Amino acid sequence: QVTVVESGGGLAQPGGSLRLSCTVPQVTFTLYDVSWHGQPVGKERELVAIVRSVGRETSYADPVKGRFTISRDNDKNTWYLQMNSLKPDDTAAYFCKAAHRTWPGKNTYWGKGIQVTVSS
Repeated sequence: QVTVVESGGGLAQPGGSLRLSCTVPQVTFTLYDVSWHGQPVGKERELVAIVRSVGRETSYADPVKGRFTISRDNDKNTWYLQMNSLKPDDTAAYFCKAAHRTWPGKNTYWGKGIQVTVSS
């Protein structure tokens, strides 16, 4: 059984920073694309950022470009989302996801979600 462990999040003021972490120790991590997805209350979950397994190519949603950075540490089976210059609109539950780059069907794992609240 694969367990995804998330940490980080919480309350930040506008303009502040937070870092989210996610670990999935039971898989061959280098074969997985990993990502973060945000879901504000009452809205659908959407991709925020992704880092591919090959070449560590990254991609970001337009609202977070230049403010958020996704990274991965293959030695620790861990990926991160550094969130800077936070805005109230960033308030959401953030879910981490690991998907096998070739066979994602049964090899996709989600975290349970971390709440991020940006408020003064």
